[in-house]
Amino acid sequence: MTADAASDAAGVNGPLSFDVIVLGAGIMGSCAAHAAASRGASVLLLERFDLLHHLGSSHGESRTIRDAYAKAHYPPMVRLARRLWGDAQADAGYRVLTPSPNLCMGPRSNARLLAAVRNAGAAEVDDVGERWGGVFRVPDGWVTAVSELGGGVLNATKALAMFHTLAVKKGAVVRDNTEVVGIVKKEGEDGVRVVTSKGEEFHGAKCIVTVGAWASKLVKSVAFMELPIQPVQKTTMYWKIKPGREHELTAEAGFPTFSSYGDTFVYSTPSLEFPGLIKINDNSGSPCDPDSRDWGSGAASAAERVARWIQVFMPGHVETAGGPVIRQSCMCAMTPDKDFVIDFLGGEFGQDVVLGAGFSCHGFKMGPAVGMILAEMAIDGEARTAVEAGVELHHFKINRFEGNPAGNTNKD
Repeated sequence: MTADAASDAAGVNGPLSFDVIVLGAGIMGSCAAHAAASRGASVLLLERFDLLHHLGSSHGESRTIRDAYAKAHYPPMVRLARRLWGDAQADAGYRVLTPSPNLCMGPRSNARLLAAVRNAGAAEVDDVGERWGGVFRVPDGWVTAVSELGGGVLNATKALAMFHTLAVKKGAVVRDNTEVVGIVKKEGEDGVRVVTSKGEEFHGAKCIVTVGAWASKLVKSVAFMELPIQPVQKTTMYWKIKPGREHELTAEAGFPTFSSYGDTFVYSTPSLEFPGLIKINDNSGSPCDPDSRDWGSGAASAAERVARWIQVFMPGHVETAGGPVIRQSCMCAMTPDKDFVIDFLGGEFGQDVVLGAGFSCHGFKMGPAVGMILAEMAIDGEARTAVEAGVELHHFKINRFEGNPAGNTNKD
Protein backbone atom coordinates (compact mmCIF):
# COMPACT_ATOMS: atom_id res chain seq x y z
CA MET A 1 0.00 0.00 0.00
CA THR A 2 1.29 3.47 -0.87
CA ALA A 3 1.38 6.40 1.54
CA ASP A 4 -1.38 8.13 -0.44
CA ALA A 5 -3.54 5.02 -0.27
CA ALA A 6 -3.00 4.84 3.48
CA SER A 7 -4.08 8.45 3.79
CA ASP A 8 -7.18 7.92 1.66
CA ALA A 9 -8.20 4.77 3.50
CA ALA A 10 -7.74 6.14 7.01
CA GLY A 11 -11.11 6.92 8.52
CA VAL A 12 -13.25 5.70 5.59
CA ASN A 13 -14.25 2.37 7.16
CA GLY A 14 -12.70 2.90 10.55
CA PRO A 15 -8.99 3.37 11.14
CA LEU A 16 -6.59 1.57 8.81
CA SER A 17 -4.86 -1.18 10.77
CA PHE A 18 -1.20 -2.26 10.88
CA ASP A 19 0.71 -4.82 12.89
CA VAL A 20 3.25 -2.18 13.90
CA ILE A 21 3.13 1.61 13.71
CA VAL A 22 6.46 3.37 14.15
CA LEU A 23 6.54 7.04 15.14
CA GLY A 24 9.61 8.94 13.97
CA ALA A 25 11.60 8.17 10.82
CA GLY A 26 15.06 9.00 12.12
CA ILE A 27 17.66 6.26 12.20
CA MET A 28 16.08 4.34 15.11
CA GLY A 29 12.55 4.41 13.75
CA SER A 30 13.62 3.62 10.20
CA CYS A 31 15.69 0.65 11.38
CA ALA A 32 12.78 -0.54 13.54
CA ALA A 33 10.37 -0.26 10.59
CA HIS A 34 12.78 -2.21 8.40
CA ALA A 35 13.29 -4.89 11.05
CA ALA A 36 9.56 -5.31 11.65
CA ALA A 37 8.73 -5.39 7.93
CA SER A 38 11.51 -7.93 7.41
CA ARG A 39 9.62 -10.19 9.83
CA GLY A 40 6.55 -10.00 7.59
CA ALA A 41 4.66 -7.49 9.75
CA SER A 42 2.53 -4.81 8.15
CA VAL A 43 4.25 -1.55 9.11
CA LEU A 44 3.36 2.13 9.00
CA LEU A 45 6.26 4.56 9.55
CA LEU A 46 5.16 8.12 10.36
CA GLU A 47 7.46 11.17 10.30
CA ARG A 48 6.44 14.59 11.59
CA PHE A 49 8.70 16.50 9.18
CA ASP A 50 10.07 15.89 5.69
CA LEU A 51 12.05 12.71 5.30
CA LEU A 52 15.78 13.38 5.69
CA HIS A 53 15.10 16.68 7.46
CA HIS A 54 17.83 18.53 9.37
CA LEU A 55 15.79 19.28 12.49
CA GLY A 56 16.72 16.34 14.69
CA SER A 57 19.56 13.89 15.33
CA SER A 58 19.88 11.71 12.21
CA HIS A 59 21.06 14.10 9.50
CA GLY A 60 24.53 15.10 8.35
CA GLU A 61 27.46 13.65 6.49
CA SER A 62 29.07 11.41 9.08
CA ARG A 63 28.82 9.54 12.36
CA THR A 64 31.48 7.53 14.13
CA ILE A 65 31.17 3.82 14.74
CA ARG A 66 33.47 2.51 17.47
CA ASP A 67 33.38 -0.31 19.98
CA ALA A 68 35.60 1.46 22.53
CA TYR A 69 33.16 2.12 25.37
CA ALA A 70 33.85 2.48 29.07
CA LYS A 71 30.48 0.85 29.79
CA ALA A 72 30.75 -2.84 29.00
CA HIS A 73 27.11 -3.19 27.89
CA TYR A 74 27.68 -1.19 24.68
CA PRO A 75 30.40 -3.08 22.74
CA PRO A 76 28.15 -6.14 22.18
CA MET A 77 25.44 -3.85 20.78
CA VAL A 78 27.96 -2.09 18.53
CA ARG A 79 29.21 -5.42 17.21
CA LEU A 80 25.65 -6.60 16.53
CA ALA A 81 24.96 -3.29 14.78
CA ARG A 82 28.11 -3.59 12.68
CA ARG A 83 26.93 -6.99 11.43
CA LEU A 84 23.48 -5.58 10.66
CA TRP A 85 25.00 -2.58 8.85
CA GLY A 86 26.80 -5.10 6.66
CA ASP A 87 23.59 -7.03 5.98
CA ALA A 88 21.74 -3.84 5.05
CA GLN A 89 24.52 -2.69 2.72
CA ALA A 90 24.48 -6.07 0.99
CA ASP A 91 20.73 -5.81 0.52
CA ALA A 92 20.91 -2.22 -0.73
CA GLY A 93 23.85 -2.83 -3.04
CA TYR A 94 25.91 0.12 -1.85
CA ARG A 95 28.05 1.16 1.09
CA VAL A 96 27.32 3.66 3.86
CA LEU A 97 30.08 2.55 6.28
CA THR A 98 33.76 3.25 5.67
CA PRO A 99 35.91 1.12 8.04
CA SER A 100 38.87 2.65 9.85
CA PRO A 101 41.10 2.02 12.86
CA ASN A 102 40.06 3.57 16.17
CA LEU A 103 42.47 5.42 18.46
CA CYS A 104 41.87 6.13 22.15
CA MET A 105 44.23 8.39 24.06
CA GLY A 106 44.36 10.09 27.41
CA PRO A 107 46.00 10.14 30.84
CA ARG A 108 46.70 6.74 32.34
CA SER A 109 44.85 7.92 35.43
CA ASN A 110 41.59 8.16 33.46
CA ALA A 111 39.51 5.14 34.46
CA ARG A 112 36.98 5.63 31.64
CA LEU A 113 39.76 5.53 29.05
CA LEU A 114 41.28 2.36 30.48
CA ALA A 115 37.87 0.68 30.57
CA ALA A 116 37.17 1.67 26.97
CA VAL A 117 40.51 0.28 25.83
CA ARG A 118 39.89 -2.96 27.71
CA ASN A 119 36.32 -3.39 26.45
CA ALA A 120 37.39 -2.78 22.86
CA GLY A 121 40.30 -5.20 23.05
CA ALA A 122 42.51 -2.36 21.78
CA ALA A 123 46.27 -2.68 21.87
CA GLU A 124 48.43 -0.07 23.57
CA VAL A 125 51.00 1.37 21.16
CA ASP A 126 53.94 3.68 21.70
CA ASP A 127 54.50 4.92 18.17
CA VAL A 128 51.49 7.22 17.71
CA GLY A 129 53.90 10.14 17.31
CA GLU A 130 55.23 8.50 14.14
CA ARG A 131 51.98 7.14 12.72
CA TRP A 132 49.78 9.00 10.24
CA GLY A 133 52.45 11.49 9.26
CA GLY A 134 53.32 12.33 12.86
CA VAL A 135 50.04 14.20 13.27
CA PHE A 136 49.62 13.74 17.03
CA ARG A 137 51.66 15.30 19.80
CA VAL A 138 50.77 13.23 22.83
CA PRO A 139 51.86 14.26 26.35
CA ASP A 140 54.17 12.05 28.35
CA GLY A 141 52.29 9.61 30.54
CA TRP A 142 49.33 9.28 28.20
CA VAL A 143 47.91 5.97 27.04
CA THR A 144 47.52 5.51 23.29
CA ALA A 145 45.64 2.40 22.16
CA VAL A 146 44.58 1.35 18.66
CA SER A 147 41.91 -1.07 17.56
CA GLU A 148 42.71 -1.77 13.92
CA LEU A 149 39.15 -2.83 13.05
CA GLY A 150 37.27 -0.96 15.77
CA GLY A 151 36.39 2.31 14.05
CA GLY A 152 34.60 3.58 11.01
CA VAL A 153 32.56 6.39 9.51
CA LEU A 154 28.86 6.19 8.66
CA ASN A 155 27.37 8.51 6.04
CA ALA A 156 24.39 9.51 8.18
CA THR A 157 21.90 10.88 5.66
CA LYS A 158 22.75 8.22 3.09
CA ALA A 159 22.34 5.53 5.76
CA LEU A 160 18.97 6.91 6.78
CA ALA A 161 17.78 6.98 3.18
CA MET A 162 19.00 3.41 2.78
CA PHE A 163 16.82 2.17 5.62
CA HIS A 164 13.80 4.11 4.30
CA THR A 165 14.29 2.36 0.96
CA LEU A 166 14.82 -1.05 2.49
CA ALA A 167 11.76 -0.70 4.73
CA VAL A 168 9.58 0.13 1.72
CA LYS A 169 11.17 -2.74 -0.20
CA LYS A 170 9.99 -5.04 2.60
CA GLY A 171 6.46 -3.64 2.36
CA ALA A 172 6.40 -0.82 4.91
CA VAL A 173 4.27 2.27 4.28
CA VAL A 174 6.19 5.51 4.91
CA ARG A 175 4.47 8.87 5.41
CA ASP A 176 6.21 12.13 6.20
CA ASN A 177 4.77 15.52 7.24
CA THR A 178 2.44 13.65 9.59
CA GLU A 179 2.54 14.82 13.19
CA VAL A 180 1.26 12.40 15.80
CA VAL A 181 -0.56 14.09 18.68
CA GLY A 182 -2.02 11.10 20.46
CA ILE A 183 -1.70 7.41 21.24
CA VAL A 184 -4.99 6.08 22.61
CA LYS A 185 -6.25 2.85 24.12
CA LYS A 186 -9.87 2.17 23.18
CA GLU A 187 -11.98 0.16 25.61
CA GLY A 188 -12.62 -3.33 24.29
CA GLU A 189 -10.08 -2.93 21.46
CA ASP A 190 -6.70 -4.60 21.29
CA GLY A 191 -3.67 -2.50 20.36
CA VAL A 192 -3.68 1.29 20.17
CA ARG A 193 -4.92 4.07 17.95
CA VAL A 194 -2.48 6.67 16.71
CA VAL A 195 -4.00 10.11 16.13
CA THR A 196 -2.47 12.76 13.86
CA SER A 197 -2.75 16.54 13.93
CA LYS A 198 -5.00 16.28 10.86
CA GLY A 199 -7.51 14.15 12.74
CA GLU A 200 -6.54 10.88 11.07
CA GLU A 201 -6.54 7.70 13.12
CA PHE A 202 -4.54 4.53 12.49
CA HIS A 203 -4.84 1.32 14.45
CA GLY A 204 -1.71 -0.55 15.43
CA ALA A 205 -1.50 -3.90 17.18
CA LYS A 206 1.76 -2.46 18.48
CA CYS A 207 3.37 0.98 18.42
CA ILE A 208 7.07 1.89 18.54
CA VAL A 209 7.92 5.44 19.62
CA THR A 210 11.25 6.82 18.36
CA VAL A 211 10.72 10.57 18.17
CA GLY A 212 14.15 11.71 19.35
CA ALA A 213 14.28 15.08 21.07
CA TRP A 214 10.47 15.17 21.18
CA ALA A 215 10.20 11.97 23.27
CA SER A 216 9.61 13.66 26.62
CA LYS A 217 6.88 15.89 25.22
CA LEU A 218 5.01 13.08 23.48
CA VAL A 219 5.28 10.61 26.38
CA LYS A 220 4.07 13.25 28.82
CA SER A 221 1.09 14.09 26.63
CA VAL A 222 -0.04 10.49 26.08
CA ALA A 223 1.02 8.71 29.28
CA PHE A 224 1.37 11.61 31.77
CA MET A 225 4.85 10.35 32.51
CA GLU A 226 7.85 12.59 33.12
CA LEU A 227 10.92 11.22 31.36
CA PRO A 228 14.28 12.76 32.37
CA ILE A 229 15.37 13.22 28.77
CA GLN A 230 16.83 16.63 27.96
CA PRO A 231 17.17 17.83 24.36
CA VAL A 232 20.61 19.34 23.82
CA GLN A 233 21.80 21.48 20.92
CA LYS A 234 25.28 20.65 19.65
CA THR A 235 27.58 22.02 16.98
CA THR A 236 29.45 19.85 14.50
CA MET A 237 32.66 21.49 13.29
CA TYR A 238 34.89 20.93 10.27
CA TRP A 239 38.43 22.35 10.30
CA LYS A 240 40.80 23.08 7.43
CA ILE A 241 43.74 20.72 7.03
CA LYS A 242 47.04 22.49 6.38
CA PRO A 243 48.25 22.41 2.76
CA GLY A 244 50.24 19.31 1.91
CA ARG A 245 48.78 17.32 4.82
CA GLU A 246 45.37 16.58 3.33
CA HIS A 247 45.94 12.98 2.25
CA GLU A 248 47.53 11.94 5.56
CA LEU A 249 44.26 12.56 7.44
CA THR A 250 41.95 10.72 5.04
CA ALA A 251 40.14 7.44 5.54
CA GLU A 252 41.83 6.24 2.35
CA ALA A 253 45.23 6.70 4.02
CA GLY A 254 44.10 4.75 7.09
CA PHE A 255 43.64 7.70 9.44
CA PRO A 256 41.59 6.63 12.48
CA THR A 257 38.50 7.75 14.22
CA PHE A 258 39.78 8.93 17.58
CA SER A 259 38.77 10.00 21.06
CA SER A 260 40.87 12.08 23.45
CA TYR A 261 40.04 11.73 27.15
CA GLY A 262 41.80 14.83 28.43
CA ASP A 263 40.37 17.85 30.23
CA THR A 264 38.21 18.33 27.14
CA PHE A 265 36.76 15.18 25.59
CA VAL A 266 37.44 15.50 21.86
CA TYR A 267 36.51 13.11 19.08
CA SER A 268 37.04 13.02 15.33
CA THR A 269 36.50 11.12 12.11
CA PRO A 270 38.96 10.90 9.20
CA SER A 271 38.76 13.44 6.41
CA LEU A 272 36.16 11.98 4.06
CA GLU A 273 33.01 13.92 3.25
CA PHE A 274 34.61 17.34 2.61
CA PRO A 275 38.04 17.06 0.93
CA GLY A 276 40.64 19.12 2.77
CA LEU A 277 38.53 19.35 5.94
CA ILE A 278 38.39 17.17 9.04
CA LYS A 279 35.61 16.92 11.61
CA ILE A 280 36.86 17.51 15.17
CA ASN A 281 34.37 18.17 18.00
CA ASP A 282 34.01 18.14 21.74
CA ASN A 283 31.07 16.63 23.61
CA SER A 284 29.54 19.89 24.86
CA GLY A 285 26.00 21.06 24.21
CA SER A 286 23.35 23.49 25.40
CA PRO A 287 19.91 22.46 26.70
CA CYS A 288 17.16 23.48 24.30
CA ASP A 289 13.49 23.18 23.42
CA PRO A 290 13.28 21.22 20.15
CA ASP A 291 10.43 23.44 18.98
CA SER A 292 12.22 26.76 19.60
CA ARG A 293 15.96 26.39 19.05
CA ASP A 294 18.27 29.34 18.44
CA TRP A 295 20.61 27.16 16.32
CA GLY A 296 23.74 28.71 17.79
CA SER A 297 24.00 28.48 21.58
CA GLY A 298 27.36 27.24 22.74
CA ALA A 299 28.91 27.13 19.27
CA ALA A 300 31.52 29.84 19.88
CA SER A 301 32.77 28.40 23.18
CA ALA A 302 32.89 24.88 21.72
CA ALA A 303 34.98 26.13 18.79
CA GLU A 304 37.39 27.85 21.18
CA ARG A 305 37.88 24.69 23.25
CA VAL A 306 38.46 22.50 20.22
CA ALA A 307 40.84 25.05 18.69
CA ARG A 308 42.93 25.01 21.86
CA TRP A 309 43.01 21.22 21.74
CA ILE A 310 44.11 21.21 18.10
CA GLN A 311 46.87 23.71 18.84
CA VAL A 312 48.31 21.34 21.44
CA PHE A 313 47.72 17.95 19.82
CA MET A 314 47.65 18.51 16.02
CA PRO A 315 49.39 21.86 15.45
CA GLY A 316 51.27 20.88 12.29
CA HIS A 317 48.28 19.48 10.46
CA VAL A 318 45.10 21.46 11.20
CA GLU A 319 44.42 25.21 10.93
CA THR A 320 42.63 26.96 13.78
CA ALA A 321 42.93 30.60 12.68
CA GLY A 322 39.44 31.83 11.90
CA GLY A 323 37.83 28.86 13.58
CA PRO A 324 36.05 25.95 11.90
CA VAL A 325 35.25 26.28 8.20
CA ILE A 326 31.84 24.61 8.56
CA ARG A 327 29.51 24.58 11.56
CA GLN A 328 26.36 22.45 11.60
CA SER A 329 23.73 22.33 14.32
CA CYS A 330 22.07 19.14 15.52
CA MET A 331 20.23 17.89 18.59
CA CYS A 332 20.72 15.03 20.98
CA ALA A 333 18.30 13.69 23.58
CA MET A 334 20.29 13.18 26.78
CA THR A 335 19.48 11.01 29.77
CA PRO A 336 21.15 11.81 33.12
CA ASP A 337 23.30 8.66 32.89
CA LYS A 338 23.78 8.81 29.08
CA ASP A 339 22.24 5.34 28.77
CA PHE A 340 19.43 4.68 26.33
CA VAL A 341 15.77 4.14 27.17
CA ILE A 342 14.52 0.94 25.50
CA ASP A 343 11.46 -0.40 27.26
CA PHE A 344 7.72 -0.98 27.17
CA LEU A 345 5.82 2.19 28.06
CA GLY A 346 3.70 0.25 30.57
CA GLY A 347 0.74 1.67 32.45
CA GLU A 348 -2.49 1.41 30.49
CA PHE A 349 -0.44 0.70 27.36
CA GLY A 350 1.26 -2.38 28.81
CA GLN A 351 3.42 -3.97 26.12
CA ASP A 352 1.46 -2.40 23.26
CA VAL A 353 3.81 0.61 23.11
CA VAL A 354 7.60 0.26 22.98
CA LEU A 355 9.79 3.30 23.60
CA GLY A 356 13.24 3.95 22.16
CA ALA A 357 14.62 7.28 23.37
CA GLY A 358 17.44 9.14 25.09
CA PHE A 359 20.21 7.99 22.79
CA SER A 360 22.47 10.65 24.28
CA CYS A 361 24.61 11.59 21.28
CA HIS A 362 26.09 8.12 20.81
CA GLY A 363 23.25 6.01 19.45
CA PHE A 364 23.38 6.40 15.66
CA LYS A 365 26.04 3.72 15.18
CA MET A 366 23.79 1.22 16.96
CA GLY A 367 20.69 2.09 14.94
CA PRO A 368 20.22 -1.31 13.24
CA ALA A 369 20.67 -3.16 16.54
CA VAL A 370 18.27 -0.84 18.37
CA GLY A 371 15.76 -1.15 15.53
CA MET A 372 15.89 -4.94 15.71
CA ILE A 373 15.49 -4.84 19.50
CA LEU A 374 12.45 -2.55 19.28
CA ALA A 375 10.85 -4.62 16.53
CA GLU A 376 11.36 -7.89 18.40
CA MET A 377 10.00 -6.39 21.61
CA ALA A 378 6.91 -5.20 19.75
CA ILE A 379 6.29 -8.45 17.84
CA ASP A 380 7.58 -11.10 20.26
CA GLY A 381 7.55 -9.33 23.61
CA GLU A 382 11.30 -9.87 23.99
CA ALA A 383 14.52 -9.10 22.08
CA ARG A 384 15.97 -12.56 21.53
CA THR A 385 18.54 -11.64 18.88
CA ALA A 386 20.15 -9.00 21.09
CA VAL A 387 20.22 -11.26 24.13
CA GLU A 388 21.84 -14.03 22.09
CA ALA A 389 24.45 -11.49 20.98
CA GLY A 390 25.28 -10.69 24.59
CA VAL A 391 23.43 -7.36 24.82
CA GLU A 392 22.23 -6.63 28.35
CA LEU A 393 18.96 -4.71 28.11
CA HIS A 394 18.26 -4.16 31.82
CA HIS A 395 20.45 -1.05 31.74
CA PHE A 396 17.84 0.65 29.54
CA LYS A 397 14.70 0.25 31.66
CA ILE A 398 12.48 3.28 32.31
CA ASN A 399 12.07 2.41 35.98
CA ARG A 400 15.75 3.00 36.73
CA PHE A 401 14.80 6.66 37.27
CA GLU A 402 12.10 5.93 39.87
CA GLY A 403 13.30 7.57 43.07
CA ASN A 404 16.72 7.88 41.45
CA PRO A 405 17.02 10.82 39.04
CA ALA A 406 20.63 9.87 38.20
CA GLY A 407 19.62 6.46 36.84
CA ASN A 408 22.64 4.25 36.21
CA THR A 409 25.20 6.94 37.05
CA ASN A 410 27.97 5.51 39.22
CA LYS A 411 26.59 1.97 38.87
CA ASP A 412 28.85 0.89 36.01
